[in-house]
Amino acid sequence: MSEIGKKVRCFLRDNGMHHEDIDMDQCCNIFIEEMQRGLAGQDSSLAMIPTYIEVGKDIPNDRSVIVLDAGGTNFRLATVHFDNSGKPVIENSVQKPMPGLDRQCSKEEFFRTIVGYMADFVDISDDIGFCFSYPTEILPNKDGRLIRFCKEVKAKEIEGQLIGQNLIAAIEAAGYKNGKRVVILNDTVATLLAGISVLEKRAFDSYVGFILGTGSNCCYIESNRNITKTDDLAPDGEQIINVESGSFARAPRGPIDFSLDKSTLDPGRYTFEKMFSGAYLGVLCLRTLQQAAKQRLFSETLAERLLATGQLETRDVNEFMHNPAGDNVLAVCCHKESEQDRVAIWYLLDGLIERAAKLVAILLSAVVLKTGRGENPCMPVCITAEGTTFYELKSLRARVGCYLQTFLQNKHGRFIEIVSVEDATLIGAAIAGLTN
Repeated sequence: MSEIGKKVRCFLRDNGMHHEDIDMDQCCNIFIEEMQRGLAGQDSSLAMIPTYIEVGKDIPNDRSVIVLDAGGTNFRLATVHFDNSGKPVIENSVQKPMPGLDRQCSKEEFFRTIVGYMADFVDISDDIGFCFSYPTEILPNKDGRLIRFCKEVKAKEIEGQLIGQNLIAAIEAAGYKNGKRVVILNDTVATLLAGISVLEKRAFDSYVGFILGTGSNCCYIESNRNITKTDDLAPDGEQIINVESGSFARAPRGPIDFSLDKSTLDPGRYTFEKMFSGAYLGVLCLRTLQQAAKQRLFSETLAERLLATGQLETRDVNEFMHNPAGDNVLAVCCHKESEQDRVAIWYLLDGLIERAAKLVAILLSAVVLKTGRGENPCMPVCITAEGTTFYELKSLRARVGCYLQTFLQNKHGRFIEIVSVEDATLIGAAIAGLTN
C-alpha cells in the first residue's frame, strides 16, 4: 500500500497540488502584504472591506429584531431578542431556498421573494439585521452596495445596487408599514460578533470570524489608523474588517485548479476558496480523480467509471472518506475492483484534504499575525469558526489545528482558541441590527 501512496504523492506533486510544496511562511507573508495593500486602497486581490461595525456596544434586552441570512444554498430568517441575562432567544425561524440559485433572477423578483419569506413576522420589528454574505461595499449608514454575486447565484441586476434600500422599497411596495432600518453585514462579521457576545466572560486578546462552508471568508478587528484608504475614520477607533479572503489570488495553484476555475460562472475570481470550500471541493476532487485516471493511476475499469462520472459533491467525498467500502458514489465505482484502486482514491482525496487544511491554516495564521495580538497564552485570539465543511469534512479541522499549533504557536508565538457558537450568523446579525 505504501507504493500506492508514493504514486499518488508523485501525481499530486506533478500537478502542483502537493501540500508539502506549499511554504507557509512565504504564503503568510504574501497574504499579509495583500491585506495591507487592500487597507491602503492599492491593487490587491483582498478587498479588505470596512464594515463600520464596532465591537463592545451594549445589547438592549427584550427588543426584537428581524434577522435574515443569505449566503449559501439556503436563505434563513428569524426574529431574535436578548433576555435579561443577555441570552439570545431565536423565534420564528424558517429556512427557504436562496433566490437566484436555480435560474437567473431579476432585481424585482429577488427582493419580492425575500419579502414574501418575511410575511409572517415583517411587522414584529422595524430593525433588520441582514447577514448578506457576498462581496459588498458597506457604507457608513450600514447599508451595503453589492459588488458582485458569487457561489453560483444568478442575479446580475442586483450588482451595484444598495441591498438595504432595495429591501425597504420592496417591503413598502408589498403594503407593509414603512420606517424599517436595515443593517448589512457579512456572515464572518456576524460570527465574530456572536463569539464576543456568547463568550463575554472569557478573556481574549482579539477576535476573528471564520467561515468555511459553501464558501469561505474571514474577518478581524483592525485599528482605524491602519485603514488608510478611508480618510473619515476616527484614528483612535477600530472596526471589523471583512477580508474577502476567498478572493486571495496568489496561492500556489496547479493546472487542475486553473481548469476548475475556468469552468465556473466567475473565472478568475475567488480562486482561493475554489481550492477548498464546500461548493467547489467535490468538483475539484472529481477533476483530479479524472486526471489521475487519464494518467493511468487506476485500473482501466475504474478509470472508465471515473471518466464517465458527471458530478461529485463535497458530501460524496466526505462519505467515501468516512466509509470507503460503503454505498457512496466513489465506493460504488470501486465495487468489485481491486483494493488498490480504493486505496489510491483514498490517498488522493486525503492529499487534497491535507492541502485544504494547510491553506486554511495559512489564512488564519496571516490574519492573527496581522492583528499583532495573541502573544499571551492566557489571552489568546478567539477564532469563532462556522461552516459544515470545516466541522464535518473528515479530519479537516484536526489538521488545521495541527498546522496552527506547529506554525502559529510554536514558531511565531501566537496563541489562539477556535470556538463554535450555535446559530452564530443569526445571533451576530441580531447584535448588529440592535446596536448599529
